[in-house]
Amino acid sequence: MTGEGHTAEGASPAALTWRDGAVPVSSRFDDPYFSLKGGLDETRHVFLAGNGLPSRFRDGFHIAELGFGTGLNLLAAVLLWQAAGIAGRFRFTSFEGFPMSAAEMARAHEAFPEVAEVSPGLVAAWQRGARRFAVGPADVEILEGDARAVLPGWQGRAEAWFLDGFSPAKNPEMWGEDLMAEVGRHTAPGGSFATYTAAGFVRRGLAAAGFAVSRLPGHAGKRHMSAGRMPLPGEDA
Repeated sequence: MTGEGHTAEGASPAALTWRDGAVPVSSRFDDPYFSLKGGLDETRHVFLAGNGLPSRFRDGFHIAELGFGTGLNLLAAVLLWQAAGIAGRFRFTSFEGFPMSAAEMARAHEAFPEVAEVSPGLVAAWQRGARRFAVGPADVEILEGDARAVLPGWQGRAEAWFLDGFSPAKNPEMWGEDLMAEVGRHTAPGGSFATYTAAGFVRRGLAAAGFAVSRLPGHAGKRHMSAGRMPLPGEDA
């Protein structure tokens, strides 16, 4: 890790240092929480556009995510929903093993002035310990713990997955075939996933889980990312 910052006061389970005073980095996985070349732009390119959003949005749409982190993906989804003028509400379920503190989350959001309007609602809910709360049109549920243990017992099925764990090279447990199979099992017919990684073992695991997997251009000079769709009944994979 280059350009290390200091460890945050009141350290949380996230075990952070701060690069250049603004970018949170996991000491546990030696990996930044968002792109050093525009984290919000990467979220929009990978997770939103990669899942065909906002064109698929509708009242009751359900997004699920592996790796809540700073909550930036949630905030970007809220802003996109609002900008698109979608009626109704959407659900957002995220699985997080090492949650940040509210202060750390707020500090991370300072790098993105565009989220200033929606960040306070998330930070305030987090500060009071809520893990089910609303942020604008989003009804949010955060499930804490190792996703390999928590996801199998989840009763939901998502229409879009944001797969946003730390790098597969540094956190392979979040990308294993068994967990990808659970992602597939918890995806609605016609549902989708998107992720920044194009690692071969991740793509193979998602294909084995039933997704038709595509490799797409990555963000900010990164060659590739991955996205995919769960075929509808009777449709070829």
